[in-house]
Amino acid sequence: MSNNNPTTGTKERFDVFIVDEYKDKSGEEKSSWMRIGTAWPHKDGKGFQAELRALPVNGKLVLRRYEPQEG
Repeated sequence: MSNNNPTTGTKERFDVFIVDEYKDKSGEEKSSWMRIGTAWPHKDGKGFQAELRALPVNGKLVLRRYEPQEG
C-alpha cells in the first residue's frame, strides 16, 4: 500500500488493525495486532477512505497514525 493516496493528495495515513486480546499460559494479558489495511483522511478533514484486506469478526477496527520505522 502506498503512502500517498491519489484521491486525497495527502501523505498522512493511518494503518488499520484488528487487535485480539488474550491471556498467555501464565495468565498474563496480551494483545495481538494484525494490520489489515490503510486509511487516509479526506481533503476536507471530515472523514476517511479505507482500503481493507480483511474484515474483523468482532466488528472492531483500530486506526493508528502511520509512523515509519527507522532503519
